[in-house]
This record gives sequence, C-alpha cells and structure tokens, in this order.
Amino acid sequence: MREALVGMLVLVCLLVYGCQSGGSQQTGGDGCGAGWQSLFNGHDLSGWKASEKEGCFSVEDGAIKVHGGRSHLYYVGPVGGANFKDFEFKAKVMTTPGSNSGIYFHTEYQESDWPKKGYESQVNISHPDFQKSGGLYDAAKVNPAPAEDNKWYEQHIIVKGKHVEVRIDGKTVVDYTEADDVSFEGWPGRKLSSGTFALQGHDPKSVVYFKDICVKELK
Repeated sequence: MREALVGMLVLVCLLVYGCQSGGSQQTGGDGCGAGWQSLFNGHDLSGWKASEKEGCFSVEDGAIKVHGGRSHLYYVGPVGGANFKDFEFKAKVMTTPGSNSGIYFHTEYQESDWPKKGYESQVNISHPDFQKSGGLYDAAKVNPAPAEDNKWYEQHIIVKGKHVEVRIDGKTVVDYTEADDVSFEGWPGRKLSSGTFALQGHDPKSVVYFKDICVKELK
C-alpha cells in the first residue's frame, strides 16, 4: 500500500512538472518568461531574413553572431505577424572590442542600405562612434557606455504610443517621447508607427552576439 501511494505521488509530481514545463515553452520559449514570445530558436535563423550579405549572420553556441560587413537581419517570422506597434523587446547582447551594431524597431525589410523606416537602438560599447548602447540613434544619445565588452548584458526596449524607454541591465538609459512634428534630416521614415525588428551588421571588423530574443505585445 505504501509503495502504491509513493508511486502515485511520484506520478502526480511528474504530471504537474510536465504541465508547468509545457506551459512555459508555450508562453515564453527559450530564454523568455511567462507572457513573452521567443523570436529566435537558438539553433538556426528560421523566421529571419538577411539583406545584402547573408553570410554576415550565423548561429554560434545558441547565439546569433554578427560579423562580415553591412547587412541587416529582419524578423519575418509568425510571431505578431512580424508587425509590432506597442511592445516590450529584450535581448541578451555581447559586443567585442571596437564593435558596432544596432537593434531596429518599427522597421521593414529592404534589400540594401541602412533601414529607412523606424528607430535604431544603438549597440556600441567601445566603437569610436560617440553614441553608445541603448541610445536611440540621433534621437536620444547615450554616453558613456552603460555596459562592458565581452560580457552579456540585457537590452530592453519598451514602446507605448509616442513613448520609448530603453533599459540596460534593468537601468533606464533612455526615456524618450516623440514630438508630434518629429523630423530627422535624411531620415523621413524615422518615426514611431509599427513594423518589425532588425539586427545590424555594421562593418567588417565588428563582431556582436545576440541571444534570448523575446517580445511581449502590449495592448
């Protein structure tokens, strides 16, 4: 009798654990928490499309490695129809010395050149460019760098209406409200609207890594 009871308890525990694990995978995916959806499976570039130089992006040790020159990797997968308006986005990022990259949002796929639509949240710790990680390029600059090369940090972007907040490892580095008459010389599409995400390949010398790429749509 005792053995039967123990067996039943073990079975119940396994069932409960299995349900919890299955629920976590459905709501979070690898590296994401409850209520978040994963945009990167950690194994290949399914759901992503590269411009200009496809070889700029590869998967190494569960992370997207960016290396090889100017190119952009756009999210084109099923989550959110690859079209996000109000959202939270987070990713683990690691730069190597002298490297530059970026995370675009409210953008759209284009075959070449720098993305014309949307904003770029800068990824740069020690590249000569004055604008450092977390900043909205040319809109809300960050300096000094809020993290270190060769160490993973979390870049968290929150967009709600006309407001953008960017956090690095939980610390707010950008608190930006877009003006109604916003205009950036040479960048007419740099406005909050809706769109997808893109990771930037900046130059041949830059090597940057991204993993645990997650999104939470806000209603």
